[in-house]
Amino acid sequence: MDTIDRRILSELQDNADLPMQELGDRVGLSHTPCWRRVKRLEERGIVKRRVALLDAEQLDLAVNVFVNVSLRRHQENALNRFETAVQDVPEVVECYSVSGETDFLLRVVVADVTAYERLVKATLVHLPEVGNLTSTFALRQVKYTTALPLP
Repeated sequence: MDTIDRRILSELQDNADLPMQELGDRVGLSHTPCWRRVKRLEERGIVKRRVALLDAEQLDLAVNVFVNVSLRRHQENALNRFETAVQDVPEVVECYSVSGETDFLLRVVVADVTAYERLVKATLVHLPEVGNLTSTFALRQVKYTTALPLP
């Protein structure tokens, strides 16, 4: 990757809907060479996909809950079963395998505390191998970005 590729990535992180001609103008390339670079970045998996970022509050999904999950067993098949099952829970928007006292950290997005309680009772405690859940409610979002820090 060179400087132009990094500039393309920076522009796409800011606005993935830029027309190719405008993107090329911003990074100093004509349409076709810019398009080729973007396609190469996509083929290499550096650009995974282009998405729309939604306003959670306007969709009545303003509550973020960080859930530490401890599993009952730590064999590979138990971890894999949990990881597979959590993929099917739409309210879980992020899931990380972590080191420390717990096994996984989830970010859950719901409308309110009652919706979270329903999710816990109906779904989260029934995920495979779950032993313990500890929830932390975010009071306010101080910083949020999807942009990666490019060198």
